[in-house]
Amino acid sequence: MSTGSSRTSEAGMTGDTGGISTYKGEERALRADRLGTAGLLLSVLAASAPLMVVAGVMPTVFGVMGIVGQPLLYVILGIVLMLFSVGYAEMSRHVHNAGAFYAYIARGLGPTAGAGASLVALVAYSAMQVGIYGILGFEVSGLFATYLEMDVAWWIPAAGAVVVVGVLGWLKIDLNAKVLGVLLVVECALVVIFDIAAVSKPGPEGLSMHAFNPETLTGAGLGTALCFCIAAFVGFEQAPVYAEETSRPQIVVSRVMFLAVGYAALFLALSSWALTVAAGPGFIADSSLKEGPALLFGLTEDRLGTTFTDVLHVLFVTGMFAALLSFHNVVARYAFAMGRESLLPAAFGRTNKSSGAPATGSLLQSVVSLVIVLAFAVTDDNPVGDPTAPVLHLFTWMGNVGALGVILLMAAASFAVIAFFVKRGAGRAQLPRLIASGLAGVALLAIAVFTVRDFDVLVGSGPGSVLNWVLPGVVVASLVIGLVYGAVLRSAKPEVHARIGLGNEAFQLEKAAESGAVHH
Repeated sequence: MSTGSSRTSEAGMTGDTGGISTYKGEERALRADRLGTAGLLLSVLAASAPLMVVAGVMPTVFGVMGIVGQPLLYVILGIVLMLFSVGYAEMSRHVHNAGAFYAYIARGLGPTAGAGASLVALVAYSAMQVGIYGILGFEVSGLFATYLEMDVAWWIPAAGAVVVVGVLGWLKIDLNAKVLGVLLVVECALVVIFDIAAVSKPGPEGLSMHAFNPETLTGAGLGTALCFCIAAFVGFEQAPVYAEETSRPQIVVSRVMFLAVGYAALFLALSSWALTVAAGPGFIADSSLKEGPALLFGLTEDRLGTTFTDVLHVLFVTGMFAALLSFHNVVARYAFAMGRESLLPAAFGRTNKSSGAPATGSLLQSVVSLVIVLAFAVTDDNPVGDPTAPVLHLFTWMGNVGALGVILLMAAASFAVIAFFVKRGAGRAQLPRLIASGLAGVALLAIAVFTVRDFDVLVGSGPGSVLNWVLPGVVVASLVIGLVYGAVLRSAKPEVHARIGLGNEAFQLEKAAESGAVHH
């Protein structure tokens, strides 16, 4: 929870005004009032990397999973996530904590559940981020081959990106928001230009609405398509992570979430439909399977020329970079929140003196990313330019481990919202929001079950493969370890256990208790 007297009322005590004034000194809070609505919206939308979704995710869903009705999936998921946001946004008005998901789950379902969720969040967002290094490295390697006629292994630019992202993570978030914002606006504008060109010059089957036909949602890969498509929205739920750093978090955070979900649903549905129109609904699956990310660039070149396509290629890479930066910031803040509450060593709960960024979490994220990228590099014996290791393995495996984790966190958070308000006697007053949360929670659990069931389609491993349970097992293992750790804390350190999810508020309470200022 952010400091300052205006926002300490929920903790039931007086707070000091101005600056960062927390129990353990300045290093216990993130710097307040750094982000407004526009800055926060750009930060969370950057995580969804629109061009990476259109060029990387959409062809995978069309081709590998054979789901032609992808545009309809984005509409359905947009509705589910709007329902989810109703309760989640209301919760963000009551709880301001950089460990958003796990803080909400702790406040609703108890501190032990919060400890489990904290580790799932850390693993899921880290996995999503590390996966993007694979596709980024592959694309940069391709640009070197095309424009400079140089053979560069994918892992060299990937490792370079880890270092650059790590350095930027140490810098201030408002600098990042400006960088991300410019890239994002240009990226979206170019995709919209492609959408218009596709509709005005349709493919062999004309201006077809076939992709919105519910009958197109059949196929072995529906579960994994849902997982992949929900990953395209990931980012909007990160808004509360920045609550401590926004002006007026009780208004800005919920506004940004609804704007982000609405925008993403519209943008993704229209862009995936434009792809089916440009290639033809009857050909889209085969073309996507054969060409992968090159599909978009081929269709663009036919309609808008080589120069436009070259610019699009460069922005494809910068957009992925923006997503990496966005995920890096979120993981660092989760680590900060966990360090502040003794779920990780205390060093993680301190911020960089000069910039106020959560430095130790940032460093951890960079080291983990580098180790995983190098592990995939060492085991890759394919020739330069082969997408198997960076795209089909690193990007796809890690992306879906991350997406599965986030789906489960959203489901748990939906039920936590209900518990939070019912426990506080506000169930009747909040009834419409609680019904929306319940519907979203059930839908998200169903998507998680579908995802695990169809994991072999996703990994391309066949029904009996060890990967089918090892990859989802990463999420389950992190949950179990977190829950066990929470249970151990409850018996060994009850005072630490009681503080899980309270964030900065816990330190304000301790400080107030020491000065005898707690009002019962």
